[in-house]
Amino acid sequence: MAEEWGEDALMAVRGSLYAQDGAALLAALRRGPEREVLQLAGDGVAGAAARGVPGAAETAASFLGALQERGFRGDEELADRLRSATGEAAIPLLRPLAVDLEMLAMLLEGDPAESGGRLDLSTGECWPAFTDELELGPEAEEADDPERWLHVPSRGSQAGYRDMELFIDGLGDAALADRLRIAISGRGAFRRFKDVLARDERSWRRYHRFCDERQRGRARAWLAEEGYCPRFPVQEP
Repeated sequence: MAEEWGEDALMAVRGSLYAQDGAALLAALRRGPEREVLQLAGDGVAGAAARGVPGAAETAASFLGALQERGFRGDEELADRLRSATGEAAIPLLRPLAVDLEMLAMLLEGDPAESGGRLDLSTGECWPAFTDELELGPEAEEADDPERWLHVPSRGSQAGYRDMELFIDGLGDAALADRLRIAISGRGAFRRFKDVLARDERSWRRYHRFCDERQRGRARAWLAEEGYCPRFPVQEP
């Protein structure tokens, strides 16, 4: 296993998820550290394990151990999913929904004055609030139907700021960590943080993977609170 994820390796993981190819997903996961893609690939691993893809049960067990050790928000919900997929626990009483957690996270963590939106319970599509009248067309009149739509609140940047703090705390480079702590003090913290971090390409990539995992986990946890979970994306090859 490689010590870090290259762009080609991450593309292989995402491509196998999109193609719903469990065997390809398991192969792609050997190209980087699993602990950095648990939320990204976890539903795919669970789906592959539930369908008996060779090697998936072992990968699910590895994911479970990493999730329990990490403990991000949303990790326990994903762990429950993996346990049920491998027969270690009952299936969670959540309705499966074909939702993109990355898109859902964008709605949840946008500017409260401009963002938020709604989730289409029939398709899993995420709609920013400003597109309601522009793109929903005739369906805009039904946008308040609770059987069809779930309101997604926008909670702002507080969680994102905490992500920066946690990332800095986990850095092995003390000098870079000190520069970043100075950067996040006061107004304009996000811009200054990114300006400093962009000078270190390796750390920049790690930060984006870290944030992606944290954001997906928060979206998963919010979805579970509303009674839903992402649908298994990977079918039997």
